[in-house]
Amino acid sequence: MRKNIFMVAATIVVALPSCKHKGAGVSSVKEEMPVTTVIKKTVKAGHHYVADIQAFRNVELRSKISGFLEQILVDEGSTVRKGQLLFKISDGEHRAELSRAEAALNSAKSDAKVMELELERVSLLVERKIISSTELDLAKAKLKAAKSRIEEANSMKQNAQTKLSYTLVTSPFDGVIDRIPLKTGSLLSEGTLITSVSDIASVNAYFNISETEYLALSRESGRDSALKKHPVRLLLSDGHDFGHDGKIETVVSEFNENTGSISLRANFPNPNGLLKHKATGKIVIENTVNDALLLPQKSVFEIQDKYYVFTLTDSNIVKMRNFVPDGRNGQYYIVKSGLKQGDRVVFEGIQGIKDGDALVPKNINPDSLFTILSKDDN
Repeated sequence: MRKNIFMVAATIVVALPSCKHKGAGVSSVKEEMPVTTVIKKTVKAGHHYVADIQAFRNVELRSKISGFLEQILVDEGSTVRKGQLLFKISDGEHRAELSRAEAALNSAKSDAKVMELELERVSLLVERKIISSTELDLAKAKLKAAKSRIEEANSMKQNAQTKLSYTLVTSPFDGVIDRIPLKTGSLLSEGTLITSVSDIASVNAYFNISETEYLALSRESGRDSALKKHPVRLLLSDGHDFGHDGKIETVVSEFNENTGSISLRANFPNPNGLLKHKATGKIVIENTVNDALLLPQKSVFEIQDKYYVFTLTDSNIVKMRNFVPDGRNGQYYIVKSGLKQGDRVVFEGIQGIKDGDALVPKNINPDSLFTILSKDDN
């Protein structure tokens, strides 16, 4: 009996540390894991803004007259030059109209010539007092009417020439042809969309920033006019850097009263034609942040649009902590709130740990890590 009591007591004594261990929230002890600390440095912060990318010039080519599309002289996506013939619309009716207008003009000129001769004859007779001066006034009126008919006929000819010129659709500038939804023989009405031409030698990127960000950038640039030359970068939809820096060209005069933001336009060179009209991307604006708190991106994970890291207590217990970022610098987040300088965070391998785990830290010098990651970023 005493032996059984002793065994039960021993079991309780052994179990007590285990219960205490569980009560502390520690599920297991992990192997050695890399750990670094939040550091403070003066860096460039990159702020991202959704960009609406548009061609420097984009023009719809529409039929100015009715007729049949006789010829399509370019293909979709073709590069064209200013003045290049792109489409030909049936012109038989308009050539006939021009011929009629030219005939009417010649007839009017002939009538005017007859009236001039008549005026000379009447003037001579009036001088000899063979006829009254009333006949002279009548001759002058007839000549004036004849000249008016010349002007009218000339206007009709010019109008016919203009309509005939509309049968030849040319490119208004150097650019790239968009889709051509019509086929040869299609009947065009006045205003029918044939295609569009985009000048993408450079592109404009439109984006919005908050009033607070606008004021910060303006102060750093020195004044609003300097902000208009502020360099910006462009991230493509796949996350890659476009590779050509742009410049802010315009800032609108009013803030949007609903969003509190202001619209800006940046221009980017597009020498290889990679960017197309209506492409998407993100504008990156960098500004100097003094004494910024830096956290490696590898240490961060997201849950429902919130940012978290695993920090370590003095006893090396993992604690999940939320923080608010304030832009990026290379492969680092700039911390706005939630962390402080010197906080220890798990650098990588965060997929294999959870809140409450105990681990053996393998300390990584944060300054050395910053140097390595900065080189990798370049």
